[in-house]
Amino acid sequence: MKMWTRAWLAACCGVALAQAPAIAQDFPNKPVRIVVPFGPGGANDMVARALAEPLAADLGQAVVVENRSGASTIIGASAVARAEPDGYTLLLSGSSTYTVLPALKQGLPYDPVESFDLLAVVADLPMVLVAREQGNVASTPVLLQQARSAPGKLTYGTYGVGSVTHLMGEIFAIAAKVDLTPVPYRGSSQVVTALLGSEVDVAPETLAATLARIQSGDLRPLAVFGQERVAQLPDVPTVAELGLPDATFGGWIALALPKGTPAAARDRLAAALQRAMASERVRQVLVQAGMLPVFLPEAPFRARVDHEIAAFRKVARQANIVLE
Repeated sequence: MKMWTRAWLAACCGVALAQAPAIAQDFPNKPVRIVVPFGPGGANDMVARALAEPLAADLGQAVVVENRSGASTIIGASAVARAEPDGYTLLLSGSSTYTVLPALKQGLPYDPVESFDLLAVVADLPMVLVAREQGNVASTPVLLQQARSAPGKLTYGTYGVGSVTHLMGEIFAIAAKVDLTPVPYRGSSQVVTALLGSEVDVAPETLAATLARIQSGDLRPLAVFGQERVAQLPDVPTVAELGLPDATFGGWIALALPKGTPAAARDRLAAALQRAMASERVRQVLVQAGMLPVFLPEAPFRARVDHEIAAFRKVARQANIVLE
């Protein structure tokens, strides 16, 4: 190799090495975007907006929440997967994006692990099985008795074919060895409206979406899907307590970055996120909305994704659920 070539390469390497610490120290130097693949007002949007203020104060830059809904979260998730991996674009979503679609849909334009650097789970969403307070389903044992006496007659509301609530209903039915009929709607608010209007008998739903209606006496909680009872409903048993441990499930919300985001940016964001989740104000907002604030970093986050994808694929095969 000619001497001038070696000198040029050495100079380039020196410049790169000199710039690396500066880039790390400089991040962030412009606003950060949190893309939420749902419309405004839901649990994901609420978490993003609760985090935006403390993250902005910590990072010293504006944090903007951008709602990009559509195609069962595929539009927003794909936009983040294609974004520049520089730390300035984050995805905030839950099971639908990270585990349900990857488990069920062929030809998905992103992969939950290969397309993203998984940052952290920040909220657990307790799930509850609810019925109308004035309806005929007074308890889970009553529900199971009715389902066994008339297979397929009882219905449950879902967010659509292959949605997390559809899978939850099938998980419950398989564990209980009963036949329940799913009825698809466009989202949580429509499911609750259908339940109140006697269009369906029960619904597996988030505590966040049903807590106000439970407290007002419109909805009756039959069981909690999590491993433990929830503080907001201390008298409501878990599915495990009712003899259905295989029906245990919990929703969650997490943040990710485009694959290849520099470690310095990932570490800076993770540290700021962890401090934000320790904020009493953020925690109060989540708890009051029926969520549980947590901070589950990359490794356990990845383990959760792998476990759920495998579980959902199994349920989809058993229930013959196919997403085109």
